[in-house]
Amino acid sequence: METFTKSVTRLSLAQLLLITLTVLLYVTSPPCVAAAQAELPRGFKATPDPSIQTFQPLLTDPTGNFSLGFLRVNKTQLALALLHVPSSDPFWLANPTQLARWSDRTTLLFNGSIVLLDPQSRVFWSTLTETGDRVAILDTSNVQIQTTQDNVLWQSFDFPTNTLVQNQNFTSTMKLVSSNGLYSMRLGNDFMGLYAKFKPGSNADQIYWKHKAMEVKAQVVEGKGPIYARVEPDGFIGMYQTGNPAPVDIQPFMTYPRLINGLRKVRLEPDGNLKAYYWGGSNWALDFQAIATTCELPSPCGSFGLCEAGNSSCSCLDNQTEFRSGECFPVQSGDFCGSGWGEISSFWVLRRNGVELPYKELMGYKTMSSYGECERTCESNCSCWGAVYNNGSGFCYLIDYPIQSLVGVGDESKMGYFKVREGAGRKKINVGVGVGIGVVCVALLIFIGVVGVWRFRAWRRKRGGAGKRFMGQDGGVSPGPYKDLGSASFKSIEIVGQNS
Repeated sequence: METFTKSVTRLSLAQLLLITLTVLLYVTSPPCVAAAQAELPRGFKATPDPSIQTFQPLLTDPTGNFSLGFLRVNKTQLALALLHVPSSDPFWLANPTQLARWSDRTTLLFNGSIVLLDPQSRVFWSTLTETGDRVAILDTSNVQIQTTQDNVLWQSFDFPTNTLVQNQNFTSTMKLVSSNGLYSMRLGNDFMGLYAKFKPGSNADQIYWKHKAMEVKAQVVEGKGPIYARVEPDGFIGMYQTGNPAPVDIQPFMTYPRLINGLRKVRLEPDGNLKAYYWGGSNWALDFQAIATTCELPSPCGSFGLCEAGNSSCSCLDNQTEFRSGECFPVQSGDFCGSGWGEISSFWVLRRNGVELPYKELMGYKTMSSYGECERTCESNCSCWGAVYNNGSGFCYLIDYPIQSLVGVGDESKMGYFKVREGAGRKKINVGVGVGIGVVCVALLIFIGVVGVWRFRAWRRKRGGAGKRFMGQDGGVSPGPYKDLGSASFKSIEIVGQNS
């Protein structure tokens, strides 16, 4: 009996030690985040983990190169994003214009549709499919909602954001939009174009780059269907007409016609340029850019900026304001048409010679006899923000959106007239001039103070000498011929103000 008790006691102590170690390990270990899944079944639900600072994966493709999950934006916001895992590069965003909050109230669920919502307030984004059975990512980076019969109800390739990957079709119903929302790429009947949204609230975007199909290998046949574009693995953007496998145009990359082991992508960048890259194993290598030089970009120097054609340096159109933080004057919007009844909003005028628009070949113009006529035409039009006149050709380019960057050229016969909304730019002065004015003011105040002290001391000395002549030894008043001050008369001065 004693032997049995000792063995039980030894066994209990061993068990107690094991339990204690297990508890300690559990308490001191960080909580595990659920691993990303190979597919999302019906009924799947997830919320953001507050401990994650960048990206929370939820779904991966078979190769592990792509992941769908929660991307943290500006610390407090959330986007449902597809990332290229080796580079942490977002290829696709579900809700770029309707960001959710990084909060445990924000929920992603799959109930036949992929839905990102806050159950207590709103739905941020949904695929509106309803009858899907699973969500999967293909090794091409395409996110799909599929049925049990492998039918595809929805796919992310049909809704690109700012990026196209190889073998992804880009149709005439789609558009790429830069991450800042200012620029877009769209297809026309026989061309590819880049557009700028310089006038918020208007659908009349300004085209600043256009590539027409060269039609070398095939012709664009009117009435035979729209064109579409595709990034090809051997290094080019091809344009095709529906139903014809031969390209109507090829825009070659620097690596064309070589096949690259890594993935290719084309992206519309925040500066408005369209660029192609390939993955080299550790970084994205530049392989193509639609706009070759900085000054040909839609607005490289920002609002009221001047890009020097020779060296691509930035300055300001007024030649006085210091170019800082990518702008000269605050970004402006709207027009000068006031509140109605023919009222014209206040503005001041900025003129500059030796300037031209970076995409003037794509802008409309009117032929006029003189610069004065061109200027007066814009001045009297409350929708006009400025005009650029070519004295050689007589072309007058009227600008109906807030002034962006101009290109500085050596030809003084190219003259610009620009409206600046009243108050804009008046407080922004050259820092050197401001410091100089400040130094002069301080020096002037010091000088006035020194002169004042010197004169006060001189007055005191003079007053002290006069007192001695009038005062006796005992401190009384010295004799003298004084008049009765009580009968003296004083003339009052009345300051008359004008009633307003």
